[in-house]
Amino acid sequence: MGISYSSFMRKINQVILDVVVFTVAVFGAYLIRFEQLPEGQYLRQFLIVMPYLVLARILSFYFFRVYSMVWKYVSIRDVLLIMKSSLPVSVLLIVARIATPSEFALLRLPLGVIALEYIMVIMGASGIRMLRRLAHEMQAGKTNNHEAHGLKRVLLIGAGDAGNIAVRELKRRPDLGMDVVGFVDDDPKKFNTVIQGVSVLGGSAQIPALVRRMRVDEAIITIANASSKDIRRIVDICEDVHIKVKIIPGLFEMLDDHVRISKIRELNIDDLLGRSAVNFDNGRPEVVEQYRNKRIMVSGAGGSIGSELCRQLAAMWPREIILLDKDENSIYEIEAELRTTMKHCPTVPLITDIRNRPKLERIIERFKPQVIFHAAAHKHVPLMECNISEAILNNIVGTRNVTELADAHGVENFVNISTDKAINPTSIMGATKKIGEIIVQAVAAGSKTRFSCVRFGNVLGSRGSVVPLFQKQIAAGGPVTITHPDIRRYFMSIAEAVQLIIQAGTLGNGGQIFVLDMGQPIKVQDLARDLIRISGYKESEIGIQYVGLRPGEKLYEEILVDEEKARATEFHKIFIAPAVEVNNGKFSLALEKMIRAAEHCRDKEVVDCLKSIGIGYQGDAEWNHVH
Repeated sequence: MGISYSSFMRKINQVILDVVVFTVAVFGAYLIRFEQLPEGQYLRQFLIVMPYLVLARILSFYFFRVYSMVWKYVSIRDVLLIMKSSLPVSVLLIVARIATPSEFALLRLPLGVIALEYIMVIMGASGIRMLRRLAHEMQAGKTNNHEAHGLKRVLLIGAGDAGNIAVRELKRRPDLGMDVVGFVDDDPKKFNTVIQGVSVLGGSAQIPALVRRMRVDEAIITIANASSKDIRRIVDICEDVHIKVKIIPGLFEMLDDHVRISKIRELNIDDLLGRSAVNFDNGRPEVVEQYRNKRIMVSGAGGSIGSELCRQLAAMWPREIILLDKDENSIYEIEAELRTTMKHCPTVPLITDIRNRPKLERIIERFKPQVIFHAAAHKHVPLMECNISEAILNNIVGTRNVTELADAHGVENFVNISTDKAINPTSIMGATKKIGEIIVQAVAAGSKTRFSCVRFGNVLGSRGSVVPLFQKQIAAGGPVTITHPDIRRYFMSIAEAVQLIIQAGTLGNGGQIFVLDMGQPIKVQDLARDLIRISGYKESEIGIQYVGLRPGEKLYEEILVDEEKARATEFHKIFIAPAVEVNNGKFSLALEKMIRAAEHCRDKEVVDCLKSIGIGYQGDAEWNHVH
C-alpha cells in the first residue's frame, strides 16, 4: 500500500530541513575548530567531504527509521534514536582518521571537527523537531484557551508516571474536551510541585474542597495499578461531591505497559473488585518460551475464557492458533479480531463439536497441535439442571474425547479448564466438571503428555454471568434480581483467569489440579450495589429484589484453597490441590452406564449414576419438582 501524497511531501520537507542542519553542522564544526573559515587543505577537505557527509547522514537516518517519527509527538525516546542513528557515521570518520595513511589527508578529518559535528547534528536535528512539537502544543493551547468555556474541568488523581503521561496526552488532544485543573496525590513530597505545567494541589482528602474551589466536573484516576481498596475510597469521596470518576487502564489491560489517553474509560466492576494484590508473570521468559513458535489449539475458542486465551497466547508469538468451537458466530468474531490486532499470528478457524470424535481426531491428525487448552463446556448451572443429558454428553464425553486424543497423538501439553463448582458438587454442571477432572487425571497417569486442570471461581463479565445480567436490569430501570441476600461468590476478571490458565500450562505434569487463592468471597448483594453506583444511580432508584435460589445453586461456594492440604507453586498464590480419589473400577462402570443413559435421554437414570459414581454428588432436592 503506497503512502499518500501529503505524507510523501512531509518526509521530503523533513529531509530538506535535515540537509540544512547537517550542512550547518559541518560548517560550524570547522568554524569552531579553526576559529575562522578553514584555509588550504582543510578548506578543500571541507568542500569535498561535506556533500558526502550530508548524504551519509541522510542515509543513516533513513536506515534507522528516523523519518518515520511524527514530529509533533517527538519525545526523549526519539532524541535517543537520533543520537543512535548519528553515531555510525561519526564512528566511521574516527576509524578513517586513525587508519588512513597521512598521504590521504582529505579523509583524515580533525578529531575536534568530528566531535563538534556529531554534537551539532544531534542538537540541530533534535532541536527542529522539538520546535515543531512546541509549535503544535502552543497552537493546541491557544485552541484550548479559546474554547475553554466548553471543556470539562478535570482533576487527575495520581501524579506518578501514569499521571505524567496522561496530562501530556490530554494537552495534545483538545478534541477530548478536557481541561486539566490540577493533580491530587497522597505523597506529601509531591505537594506544590508542577508536572507538565499542572500543579499538585494536595492529597485525596482535599478532593471535596478542590472540587468546590476549582469547579471540577470530573475526576480521572491516573494510578496505573491502583488497588480496588484505593479505587473504592476515591469513588466514595467523589460521590459525596457529585462528580463522575473515570480511570486509566490497569495491570490486566495494559499488557504493553503503556498508558494511552485513548484508553481512559468509565469505572467498571473489575476496578472495585480488582485482584491487584495478585502478581502475574506471563511476561516471564520461561512462560513465553512454553508457547512461542508452538501450534496451539483452543477448544471453546469463541467463549469468554477461550477468546481471551487466544488473545493472550497470540501475544506470545505461537506458530499458529487453532480456534475450535461449534458456534460459528463466536469463532467468526474472534478470528476476525485476531486477524486485525495480531497479524503476526496465523489462525485456523474450525467449526466442530467435541462430541464428534472422528472429526476431532482428523483435526488433531491434520494440524498436529503441540498444546491444547480445553475450554469447551456447558457452564450455566440452572440450564444444565434442565438439560442433564446434554451436560453429560458435552462436558464428560467431549472432555474424554479431547483428552484421550491428545494422549494418543502425542500432544505435548494439555490444560483442562475446570471450576470451583467441582468441589463437593451439588449441581449437574459441577458434577460433570468433577468427572472431567478425574478423566484427565486417569489419562495422565500413563501418558507422556503433560496434563493439568485449572479451577477458578466466577468470572466477571463473562457471557451468562451476573454482571451482564445486572447491567441489563439497571439499564431497564430495575429491579436487580438476586437469588438470596446472603449468597456469596469468589470473583476474578477474565484476564486474571486466563493468566492463571496460561501459567498452569507451564507447570502441569501428571494431571495436577491448580487453584488460585482468591481471597475472601464477595456478597452478590454488594456486587449489585456497586454496579448500581458506577452506573450513576442510587439503590432507591433501581431497587434490589430477592427471587430465591435456583436449582443446583449453592448459597456459599467452597473455599478453593485448603491451606492444610494444598501445595504452593513458583507462582504467587497459585496452588496444587490434592488429587481426586475414586474407586476406578466402580467409577468406570458407572461412567459407561451414565453415558449410555444420557445418549438415550434417560435423565433420571443419569442422576442415579451420578449419585453412585463416588464424587459426593447427592442431587438437588428440587429435581423431581423441576422435572
